[in-house]
Amino acid sequence: MFIFTDEQGGRVELTFGPNRFGMPARHVLLILKHSGKWLLTAHRTRGIEFPGGKAEEGESIQEAVVREAFEETGVIITNVKQFAEYVVESDSTFCKAVFTGKVASIEENPTLHETKGAIWLTDEALNACDTLSFHMKDTGMEELRKWVIANEREWND
Repeated sequence: MFIFTDEQGGRVELTFGPNRFGMPARHVLLILKHSGKWLLTAHRTRGIEFPGGKAEEGESIQEAVVREAFEETGVIITNVKQFAEYVVESDSTFCKAVFTGKVASIEENPTLHETKGAIWLTDEALNACDTLSFHMKDTGMEELRKWVIANEREWND
């Protein structure tokens, strides 16, 4: 387990594997690397971040991550795999499931929700980006990216 304090001052517990906290995840995050670039989006107020959001009523978290990816980036993903989850302790404590997957297709002119669409960044460009959202600046994101890098060959073969 990896414990840290996020940019908003909340205590975060991150673990690799599903359902380790005994609390259902209703939030999702997609960390996906495709052709050497990370899939990100530009949230209209927060800045550049990985796509994600909340599961809707009656929707599984797997369905939610596929929907959120499409709504925020226009990218259709398949082979989704949950590889981590984390709990953020704050005024409203919540659990977020973290996924990766494969790009099936990319919509050319998607109807977007809350974002300005897909942004594809190399490791170098992501590390140098000065418009990242607060979500992207904590040490947990670094650990999640490391996992994807370490496992991308196995996942993408």
